[in-house]
Amino acid sequence: MSPVESDEEDPTRKQRREQARAQRKALEEAEAAGAARRKRLTQLGVVVAVVVVAIVVVLIASGGSGGGKAVAPGSTAATKTVAAVNAVVGGVAQSGNVLGVAKAPVTLQYFGDLQCPICKDFTLGALPSIIQRWVRTGKLRIEYLALETATHEPEVFKTQQVAALAAGKQNKMWNYVELFYHEQGEENSGYVTEKYLQGLAGQIPGLNLTQWASDRNSPALSNQIATEAQAASNAGFNGTPSFMIGRTAGAMTKFEYTSLTDPTAFNEAIEKQLKA
Repeated sequence: MSPVESDEEDPTRKQRREQARAQRKALEEAEAAGAARRKRLTQLGVVVAVVVVAIVVVLIASGGSGGGKAVAPGSTAATKTVAAVNAVVGGVAQSGNVLGVAKAPVTLQYFGDLQCPICKDFTLGALPSIIQRWVRTGKLRIEYLALETATHEPEVFKTQQVAALAAGKQNKMWNYVELFYHEQGEENSGYVTEKYLQGLAGQIPGLNLTQWASDRNSPALSNQIATEAQAASNAGFNGTPSFMIGRTAGAMTKFEYTSLTDPTAFNEAIEKQLKA
């Protein structure tokens, strides 16, 4: 090999050594970065585990239902809720599922599901104003009818609605319905248990619990739910809340609401019926 050829190869060997060093350095940096990522992921995993444990503890402490408020009759929370409900329906005539006097010239039919969160928006939103302005003055009566939408288990739906209708046998159904919506839990979380239903009944002032428990066994109440479901089907309703309005004992027409918290559209529809 000539000196010239040797001089030409030296730079090549030098370049290869530099490339090898560069590759080793890149590999070391990659390994270091990987180790850092694994450390961060491990730390994150620990944090997530701690959060999960904390959530589980909270759920266990709250009864694990993820939803319904367990309000004990006579407790401070129950007293406040009962006062809020009484402010809306207290002193208003009731008969079965009807709120308001029988001779009121206009009837509003309210199709609802007790577990429906949108129904809760209406019940706690526009409804109190409607009751105050129209029902208390004897111009409107409201019928609450059951339509299964948010409650995913038919037997649970039937059981909770029968519980409300049984309170209606003592003319306190609207107290029960209002309490249910005020204490409504997370939809489809399984919060509606026998304890929950009995707890609602226990908060209604003057409700005879023995009679209420007995009335829940009445086949007539189950038949009423089926009749109301058929009425909803005949009207073409498949969601809640849905409404029909008309002159009492006259033809009823669908009412399309624009807001469940602002009573303006309801007021206009009622005024129109009164002028009809």
